[in-house]
Amino acid sequence: MARTGVFVCHCGSNIAKTVDVASVAEQARELPGVVYTEDYQYMCSSPGQEHIRQAIEEHRLDSIVVASCSPRLHEPTFRRCAAEAGLNPYLVEMANIREHCSWVHKEKEIGTPKAFDLVKAAVAKVQRNVPLHTGSISITKRALVIGGGIAGIQAALDIADAGHEVILVEKTPSIGGRMAQFDKTFPTLDCSACILTPKMVEVAQNPNIKLMTWSEVEHVEGYVGNFKVTIRQKARFADLQECIGCGQCWEKCPVKKIPSEFQAGTGNRTAIYVPFPQAVPNVPVIDKEHCLYLTQGKCGVCAKVCPKQCISYEDQDKLVEVEVGAIVVATGFDVEPGKLYGEYVYGDHPDIITGLQFERLMNACGPTGGHLERPSDGREPRTVVFVKCAGSRDEVKGVPYCSKVCCMYTAKHALLIKEKYPDTKVYIFYIDVRATGKGYEEFADRTQREFGAEYIRGRVSRIYPEGDHLVVVGVDTLLGKQVEVDADLVVLATPMLAREDAKDLGRMLNIASDNYGFFTEAHPKLRPAETLTAGIYLAGACLFPRDIPDSVASGGAAAAKVNVLLARESIESEPIIAEVDEQTCVGCLNCVRVCPFKAIEEKVLENPKTGETRVVAAVNEGVCEGCGTCAAACPSKCIMLRGFTDEQILAEVDVLCV
Repeated sequence: MARTGVFVCHCGSNIAKTVDVASVAEQARELPGVVYTEDYQYMCSSPGQEHIRQAIEEHRLDSIVVASCSPRLHEPTFRRCAAEAGLNPYLVEMANIREHCSWVHKEKEIGTPKAFDLVKAAVAKVQRNVPLHTGSISITKRALVIGGGIAGIQAALDIADAGHEVILVEKTPSIGGRMAQFDKTFPTLDCSACILTPKMVEVAQNPNIKLMTWSEVEHVEGYVGNFKVTIRQKARFADLQECIGCGQCWEKCPVKKIPSEFQAGTGNRTAIYVPFPQAVPNVPVIDKEHCLYLTQGKCGVCAKVCPKQCISYEDQDKLVEVEVGAIVVATGFDVEPGKLYGEYVYGDHPDIITGLQFERLMNACGPTGGHLERPSDGREPRTVVFVKCAGSRDEVKGVPYCSKVCCMYTAKHALLIKEKYPDTKVYIFYIDVRATGKGYEEFADRTQREFGAEYIRGRVSRIYPEGDHLVVVGVDTLLGKQVEVDADLVVLATPMLAREDAKDLGRMLNIASDNYGFFTEAHPKLRPAETLTAGIYLAGACLFPRDIPDSVASGGAAAAKVNVLLARESIESEPIIAEVDEQTCVGCLNCVRVCPFKAIEEKVLENPKTGETRVVAAVNEGVCEGCGTCAAACPSKCIMLRGFTDEQILAEVDVLCV
């Protein structure tokens, strides 16, 4: 005979204001199999848990129901509490009478009966629960970091410093990411390369880090602690070990007019190149689409002038398979290329550029050596207009969110101009000034008060060329009138976007994405560095627009999660997973097709008497997340989810229908 205890929480006034908690506890005492009930102000508190432990021991309870808030928050809390009292933790059920009841009703006359119904259903289910037990999964003491920007660099260094092996994969020829393209950083105006380069060098010199640039993750399988990853190392055509980065090959290369990705289209590169002078590794790659030798069998100059004979035109892509215990995704972001507003004629006029292109023009390693010039004629601009929110915060254009950094980097750009060229006029069209970090408000204010940048509150409606200059047409909402500004250079603060290939990587890793293509964390407040796929973590701006300090902190947070995982010899596997009845499985494999975590695969069974074989479904217990999709999709009802069997669910339905 069941001996069930029911514990009802007031949760301060969260529940008690719309639920008569004492009444619910009193009614629950009359339910079949319930031998003890109690209500308490805060059941999740230490005294509240002690009440539960004592009740389990004194009343010999074989199952309990806790009626409180979301199981997502406190189910682990009450399971641990039950286990400490000697009760199997999976003989605990939670009735969510906060989110599902008190938070959606205003009157106790409605909230109280509904709360009792939720408790009644939970009691019916828990009395049909069976003890479940966790398994053990071994852990490979190695981590993979995907993305070599500042977030990935920080994550790799923190994991390596904890004594674990790290494989850092970067798809471009060098680590550094977007930060390497910036000139200065706000609000301190530190040289971006000066603070980034030491970390890049540290990565290259760390014995625990294996650096794989010009490489991409091609396939991932396995589960937490035991991932098998296939990485494609693209043909570099230069020997990483022998090359000394002397530069003779790219200096002599006759193909010199290829738009440079690192320079954001403001400058050119050769067919054999390093992206920037501080690149790590400082070893060139050959662009096989533009190399004359690889496309036409001509030239070969780079091989002839190389003093170390590092060039090999026969180099081929290589597939490298590695085993890792955890994965950090730090793939960063893309910058919208200025095409969202056709009325801004970006791309039609060379003197309309993006913020990233402005960074390169102001950088000493940029195409103009740090001298600000109009792309159209090389003249120094006398009037520069910045247009903020050039695409972001606009639902019509599909980017309704704020990119967070645009206000600050625009203020930085304006300040850099006024420092270098004090006579240049600077106008900034803005909607709001969002300066939310430490020292940010003071920095933005300094741009106006100390350096005299003129802020105009309003949107720009049109930009058009007139003679040798541009006319920016907008509205000043503070003055309530239209304004026109003659400009030599226009800089658009375009939004940060999710990477184009993010969804492909997300499908490979079973990571969810939001409406805008950014990866989704397990919980925005309590698990901001984790994903719903155990063992895979997120860092940096692949989650949402972030500035450099936030990205560094995010990389450190992901590394901390990885270090906790890799510090263990093994981890417990969740027992609430799918289970296949091989006797009734007909081998349709519909479950394989619908499983979002790729946790089910086909298995061949052989009849020992006849030698006949048949195909059935098999669940990989390390990968299964217990979502139940397979059980719902199985036409022959041969898959059940432990802890949520048909008998348990129908028991809840039956008591509610009485």
